[in-house]
Amino acid sequence: MLPPASMLPPAPIPRAHAPTAGHYTRSSRGAGAMKFAYRFSGLLGTVYRRGNLSFTRDGSGLVSPVGNRISLFDLKNNKCETLPLATRHNIVCVGLSPDGSLAILVDEEGAALLVSLVGKSAIHHFHFHKPVHSVSFSPDGKKFVITKDNVALMYHAPGKKREFNAFVLDKTYYGPYDETTCIDWTDDSKCFAVGSKDMSTWVFGAERWANLIYYSLGGHKDVIVACFFEENSLDLYTVSQDGALCVWQCDTELDGLKPMPPKEAREKNRIKEDEEFLEESKGEEIHGKAHPNEQEIREKVKYSRIAKYFFNKEGDFNNLTSAAYHKKTHLLVTGFASGVFHLHELPDFNLIHSLSISDQRIASISINCTGDWIAFGCSGLGQLLVWEWQSESYVLKQQGHFNSMVSLAYSPDGQYIVTGGEDGKVKVWNTSSSFCFVTFTDHTSGVTAVTFTSSGYVILSASLDGTVRAFDLHRYRNFRTFTSPRPSQFSCLAVDSSGEIVSAGSQDSFEIYIWSMQSGRLLDVLAGHEGPISSLSFNPVKCVLASASWDKTVKLWDMLDSWRTKETLMLNSDVLVVAFRPDGKELAVASLNGQITFWDPENAVQVGSIEGRHDLQMGRKELDKITAKQSAKGKSFTTLCYSADGQSILAGGLSKFVCIYNVKEQILMKKFEISCNLSLDAMEEYLDRRKMTEFGSMALIDEGAGDEDGVAIPLPGVKRGDMSYRRFKPEIRVTCLRFSPTGRSWAATTTEGLLIYSLDSGLIFDPFELDIDVTPSNIRKTLHQKEYAMAIIMALKLNEKKLIQEVIEAVPSDEVEVVCSSLPDLYVEKVLEFLASAFEISSHLEFYLIWAHKLLMLHGQKLKTRSQKLLPVIQFLQKSIQRHFEDVSKLCEWNIYNMKYALAISQQRGMKRLAETSVDEEDSESDSDYLMQEVHKDSCSS
Repeated sequence: MLPPASMLPPAPIPRAHAPTAGHYTRSSRGAGAMKFAYRFSGLLGTVYRRGNLSFTRDGSGLVSPVGNRISLFDLKNNKCETLPLATRHNIVCVGLSPDGSLAILVDEEGAALLVSLVGKSAIHHFHFHKPVHSVSFSPDGKKFVITKDNVALMYHAPGKKREFNAFVLDKTYYGPYDETTCIDWTDDSKCFAVGSKDMSTWVFGAERWANLIYYSLGGHKDVIVACFFEENSLDLYTVSQDGALCVWQCDTELDGLKPMPPKEAREKNRIKEDEEFLEESKGEEIHGKAHPNEQEIREKVKYSRIAKYFFNKEGDFNNLTSAAYHKKTHLLVTGFASGVFHLHELPDFNLIHSLSISDQRIASISINCTGDWIAFGCSGLGQLLVWEWQSESYVLKQQGHFNSMVSLAYSPDGQYIVTGGEDGKVKVWNTSSSFCFVTFTDHTSGVTAVTFTSSGYVILSASLDGTVRAFDLHRYRNFRTFTSPRPSQFSCLAVDSSGEIVSAGSQDSFEIYIWSMQSGRLLDVLAGHEGPISSLSFNPVKCVLASASWDKTVKLWDMLDSWRTKETLMLNSDVLVVAFRPDGKELAVASLNGQITFWDPENAVQVGSIEGRHDLQMGRKELDKITAKQSAKGKSFTTLCYSADGQSILAGGLSKFVCIYNVKEQILMKKFEISCNLSLDAMEEYLDRRKMTEFGSMALIDEGAGDEDGVAIPLPGVKRGDMSYRRFKPEIRVTCLRFSPTGRSWAATTTEGLLIYSLDSGLIFDPFELDIDVTPSNIRKTLHQKEYAMAIIMALKLNEKKLIQEVIEAVPSDEVEVVCSSLPDLYVEKVLEFLASAFEISSHLEFYLIWAHKLLMLHGQKLKTRSQKLLPVIQFLQKSIQRHFEDVSKLCEWNIYNMKYALAISQQRGMKRLAETSVDEEDSESDSDYLMQEVHKDSCSS
């Protein structure tokens, strides 16, 4: 009798056989047999949530906050990377250092994280104890300012000198009566301006200047959204929420700022030294006054308003929500609540152009260093756009699912992922670039299931709108639509291994519909279930369909026997999900009572079960009346997926945990916590007593009095504001899990987006049949003696990637065939796996293709006998080669086009175009076509 899985520690992994002396044996390097060293590697499906966008120093990269993580978009190489670090709540502001090496991330609660963008790791944690509105580094990188409540705090920037504490407070600036909103620095870091919700803008000196300590500017009738200094000047622009722009001129240049007289400076230093004797220095405090007396303003810097402009035309009221200014080109970009943005040239306020990019408010705007690209973030739709304003074209246009994702599927080669969402969209993502490259919007209701056919070029999706649609990835169109005789909502979908038979289960009629992909006709309607169909799965090897239903049964239907019910498996509870093992010899079933049962589909016999309810570890929602422990009794797994080698199973549900179980031993191997974001509901097991009052939870109070993302609470008689507006916290859940066919990664659709977890093989020393003679020096000695096959075997035993690469690349290309033929079968698989990973990073494309070709030609027949076991490795290899094929073929097509263009131009030069084409021109065109055919033949053969 095995103990319950929840009582077992997840760390040590049981092995079926102890390693023999002098050897360290391990089976195939698939997902089931290795140490489950999966790490977070990417977040797809979410490109922007809230907070400010920032361009990197060179202007080709963009930093975007996505929930409690940040994503780096490489706009030149068209790639996206999400850093493997997270804050405890959603990020609201990001500050980048001028050299681009550091970033400060601040979340909703005021907790800050200092991050190295070079090492992609967290360096320091700090808490500001109050929500922070903005953070900005000085242009010289020595200071940074944050705004919270009605104060501005200036800190010494970390990394400029050796320090014990990374965040050292330098000065605290008081002045505004309400919350501070925005910051801007002068180019020489001498002064900075701070905007406030009290409709005033304050200019403060970063140092104690004799003629500028503080200065208050009014002139607006609404909240200050942004303030900008002119280039190398103290002249200032201020922009308010009601669409007003004020231009302020200063009577003093930056060079005219006078240092504090020596006597006063010494007095200040003496006060500062006295403060250092205290336990904790709070820095220098500067208190500004909105109405200083005449003596205080004598011989000081003076500002005067020289112009005031309005963005809103008469009768067309539109809140201004964000703005950005490029100092060198004098370009002002303003975004509005209606999704419109304007480009103006300052100081003359000339409109360059105005466009609508969304129907939601533009939450953030950023301009890159050259002034060519403008980034826009719309938090309502989760949109991220990068616009090149001179050519009026998009550099980047990405948007996640508007509502939560419901299902996902990997393509057979693991290169693409398709997702379906409650917004009715089907999106296809590239796993290497993390970008969505096509969106299908044909469905009119939520998508419930998606899948690829075995060819990898057809996507099928089922929806609540009563249709199953087939999409072509060559032409990007919906080429088949399958419907039922009576309208019914489809809840699940399955396609057989040939891609010819499509089946979908209905929620309301309790029937399963079978269609032909070829003709699009309805072949059969399978009746027999007495409850809604919850899941369908085709046997990968045989023509057998398994259907799960809420009527506590799983039925097996035989396609070859006129779709008769082959077996009916009876369970104790409603069945939620069913999945076949990749070899088709086992069936996993998850039911409502939290159990996962395993069945032999041939004999309809149960072969094992896992009690997994305790492993889900439910959290308690803010408004729950019962504890998490009690609510967990009614919870269960809602999604299952076998690993690529079938030795383990991945399970998830309405929880922040994803569990991996060993099928044979029926024990929990590892539990992944997919999120630590406390901005989501049901994250904590126990409620915070500080949030409980005698009248109930504080979560019931609808806060949002004029927040940036909320609306003012409407009072009686007030027409502004949305009466139906409600603030809510999304609940953490895992809706779908899938293992990559390569076995190197798995994906989960969650509340936060599409999370990818991959094997981080670089950090693991994982030798294979190691003995005492296998050392790097001996391997190099063997290589020097030109015993290539022996050197490769020794390098594979040590299993150090760089050493394997060194040995394989030392083999002359004309001897590859001889070396391949002398490799033992066991090591052929290892070499193929190395080649697949090497294709992704190496530039020696032809050399590695020779290796792959020779290995598959010489050992193809033997590999075929172990095809089921080797499938993940072969698919990994296919994915890598396919990606290179697509890149090279695009390059060849572009080169052919350029050559054709060059030939056409050379023949047209010096000739006048006649009304009718002459015979000579026709001859020359035929010559150019002949030349191009020759070029095309050469490129194809190469």
